[in-house]
Amino acid sequence: MQKLRFGLYMNYLDEFKKFISSHYLSTGVRLTLGAVVPSLIFQHYGILEEMIAFPLGTLLIGGTDNPGPYKRRRNSLIIAIFTCFTVAFVTGFLRHIHFIVFVEIIVFGMLFSLVGVYGNRVNSIGLISLLVFVFNIDDHLSGDLVFRTALIFSAGGLWYFVLFLILNKLLPYKLIQQLLGENFVELGELLSVKAGYYFANPDYDALFNKMIHQQVILRENHENLREILFKTREIVSESTNKSRILMLMFLDSIDLFERILNSQQNYANLHRAFDHTKVLRLFGTYITWLSAEIQQIGIAVQTGFPSQRKRDLDEAFNKCQKAFERMRETNMTHDNMEDFIMLRQILNSLQDVTERVKKLHRATTYDAEVSVGHKLNVEAENFIPKQEYHPRILLDNLSLKSSHFRHAVRVTIGLLLGYITSLFLEVGHGYWILLTIVVILKPAFSITKQRNLHRIGGTIVGVISSFVLLYVIHDGTALFIIMLLAMILAYSFLKINYFIASTTITLYVILSFNFLNPQHITAVLQDRVTDTIIGSIIAYLISSYVLPVWEHTQINQYISDALNANRKYFDLVAAKFTGKALDINELKLLRKDAIIAMANLSDNFQKMLSEPKRQQLNMEEYHQFVATSHMLTSYIASLSTYAQTLEYLDFSVEFEVMIRQIDRQLKAATDIIEGKAENSFEIARESLPQNQKLLALLTKRKKEIKELGIEVADQSPARRMLSDLKTVNGLFELISTITIDEIKILQKIKALKTQ
Repeated sequence: MQKLRFGLYMNYLDEFKKFISSHYLSTGVRLTLGAVVPSLIFQHYGILEEMIAFPLGTLLIGGTDNPGPYKRRRNSLIIAIFTCFTVAFVTGFLRHIHFIVFVEIIVFGMLFSLVGVYGNRVNSIGLISLLVFVFNIDDHLSGDLVFRTALIFSAGGLWYFVLFLILNKLLPYKLIQQLLGENFVELGELLSVKAGYYFANPDYDALFNKMIHQQVILRENHENLREILFKTREIVSESTNKSRILMLMFLDSIDLFERILNSQQNYANLHRAFDHTKVLRLFGTYITWLSAEIQQIGIAVQTGFPSQRKRDLDEAFNKCQKAFERMRETNMTHDNMEDFIMLRQILNSLQDVTERVKKLHRATTYDAEVSVGHKLNVEAENFIPKQEYHPRILLDNLSLKSSHFRHAVRVTIGLLLGYITSLFLEVGHGYWILLTIVVILKPAFSITKQRNLHRIGGTIVGVISSFVLLYVIHDGTALFIIMLLAMILAYSFLKINYFIASTTITLYVILSFNFLNPQHITAVLQDRVTDTIIGSIIAYLISSYVLPVWEHTQINQYISDALNANRKYFDLVAAKFTGKALDINELKLLRKDAIIAMANLSDNFQKMLSEPKRQQLNMEEYHQFVATSHMLTSYIASLSTYAQTLEYLDFSVEFEVMIRQIDRQLKAATDIIEGKAENSFEIARESLPQNQKLLALLTKRKKEIKELGIEVADQSPARRMLSDLKTVNGLFELISTITIDEIKILQKIKALKTQ
């Protein structure tokens, strides 16, 4: 019991370390101090009420500062300052003319929602611009001093911009370290999920769903890191030892991710063959330890201190190896030899991951020797997420076929309804209705639904908490400290847990109102709940009934992208087994595309699960396809590992026949999605030809074991070749089987749609 308590304590301690060293907390602290410090100065001079737009400008403009390269962050902040000044001035100047306000809602609602076609960074500027519009739609903020208030608001944005420049100069690598550390933490979590497959009675569906969720998170992390690392000249040009090591660690993390991904096995067969032994549980425990080491590396990268190993990995791995060898000596026969080959491959994979983890531990010291002999042979331009800003993109989306246009229409109608409601209902803070609508409505129904629930729940909890605190605590200093902590938590959790963010935002807003105008705090509490509920109801109705974009209408495109990406990835990897040279840069590029396509498909399916039941069409079949797509990418990734190390050209003729047939199968699956399925039924019935050379080698090996015994047979030169070739051949067979399964699933979906 004491050991269990200690383990839980260490887990909580690690979680705390992850949070306090994350870029989410640093963002929360930066925004909070950026808003509070000038507020305290203004309060000291008795001008806070007049200057309240200053901290508000700091918070809103700071909200556009998403992770990315220095130049893009700098440029987006400058654009946000000018855009928000214009919106604040125009809105404030014309707000008393209701007809003009309706026109503004239509223009601003459509424009600032449509700019999302240019990516997340521009979308953030659009969202903040809408919030500025909402804050200035009545005279609570500026009164008659419209131009002055717009200037003060912009000055708050400039103050954040100065903070950004100073912090970037003092800590140029801090954001990269934080994001890279979070990447390792999530990578460790992925490996921890993988360990679940090795323990008794695994829940395969639950584990698979967790794997998908982690891969979606890692996809986003990788995109952010690629953009920052490959767009930062100081890192790509290897100017400093620290920059080189950070780049090497990122590249190693991608390779480690692939290694974890390609360790996919037939776990049902594994448990059938070895459940009566302790070896799988031993492997699972060791994988759990490795995941903890990777997360420890992530925390170390975030904090900037060298990582400390939790366990002796060499000793733990040797224990696994000895357990395998003892069992092999006593239990392996010529009949179950193939099961032991599979177990040997897992052991080899664990050894590879162990060496990578040990290397990453050394890298956290930033010792110059770590990067000696390593060249960053990366064609950076190919790996940077590309985003065009041509006006044609915006014009092309002016159609009901565009999901961005539909979202813009929903936001605009929602704002119109919210504004009309605020005019006709006696609510003291009517702009909170519009504020709720803007922050809740998202392009995907599933996200809107989740944020709606979190907004209502968080607001109610926040109001109750505020009431209790104001009733119990009367000391101004204590309330101020609580408000400060609430602000930090609000902006720290804004992108990772909207319920906590909504709760703490409500808490700090009400406490700040209490400081400014304590006589009307009861009305503020009531208005906060009333306005939030009204805004949430409007947002829900709009997202459900106004030009909704259901995920099942988009899934075919994601399926097509995944099939095409996997086909290109497979063709490049498989060509190595026919004697062609392997271009490592192209391999990494196609691997990236395949993983991104797989994550996008998984993300789309997860969103479908949150939609109304009437829109969840063919869910069982789509779930099967997502699962098979995941396995297909994993098996191709496994094949790529062998393609980079093996040179058995004697088997190229046999492999070439298999490759051509698998390529036909992948093309047939794509043809079904594109409506060209003439030959898919015949192709789905084809089976791969047997590899006669491999069968002969396998027969020879079994004969050696049967006649000479394992100890003597292990001296045969055919042993290692057989192990490698059996695995490679098995991967080709698995890829073919999975592809045929995908063809059958797509055929079934097509048949169901035509009924």
